[in-house]
Amino acid sequence: MPTGRVKFYDEDKGFGFIAADDGQEVFLHASALPAGTSVKAGARLEFGVADGRKG
Repeated sequence: MPTGRVKFYDEDKGFGFIAADDGQEVFLHASALPAGTSVKAGARLEFGVADGRKG
């Protein structure tokens, strides 16, 4: 499973980006987080990747 750090997350807008350890930048939507969970810039994450409507 990929890992990385939160590069940016706007809780009010409900999205942000993860800087994956492999160099990719991954979009993060609030709906992908468990209910009641918030993330802050710099936090390390383990995450899954799924294609959305835009690819």
